[in-house]
Amino acid sequence: MKTDRKFNYWTAWIVAALLLILPMVIAAEETSGNTITSDLKSTIDQVKEVLNDEKLKNEPDTRRTKLRHIINKRFNYDQMAVRALAENWPKRTDEEKKEFTRLFTDLLERTYAKKIESFDGGEIHYLEEVIKGKYAMVKTKVENQGKFVSLDYKLVHENGEWKVYDFIVTGASMIRNYRNQFSKVLKDESFADLIEKMENSEANES
Repeated sequence: MKTDRKFNYWTAWIVAALLLILPMVIAAEETSGNTITSDLKSTIDQVKEVLNDEKLKNEPDTRRTKLRHIINKRFNYDQMAVRALAENWPKRTDEEKKEFTRLFTDLLERTYAKKIESFDGGEIHYLEEVIKGKYAMVKTKVENQGKFVSLDYKLVHENGEWKVYDFIVTGASMIRNYRNQFSKVLKDESFADLIEKMENSEANES
């Protein structure tokens, strides 16, 4: 088998950190009453509560589990998996789709939880909320350590809930980043090779 490529996780951990570990949240007046924005802020508040719990600071495994539970309620991993494989998704069997989604979810969960705990704070300004049918985007600007980063959340409405399926950080899509990586692997190697790389990544991070 060819030498394993290292997956580039920089977009995922930056997004996770900026999204969820925010000691101070400032909403723009024009978005103050919007439901989607309020739901995102609710997720942030729950994460802050866990991180500020003195008892949990001495129980890292329990804290990590609680953080992942909160994060998972806001993300649509099924949509993320489909979009990350793109044209390769219909080619896969039901069992392969299930396995890929499981591994991709685990990959994102691990990355988010690890970086969330290491982020040292910042401020987020909610600029605009745009809804088009079942899709929406919440545009924000994050201020951290004197620097500003544009961070937009793409959401889809399913089963009565708005959930995030992609992030746009300074114009770069997280899901597109993964899709490009996966496409390169599948161009030269098999789907089994891709699964093996993801499994090895999981083992190396445990």
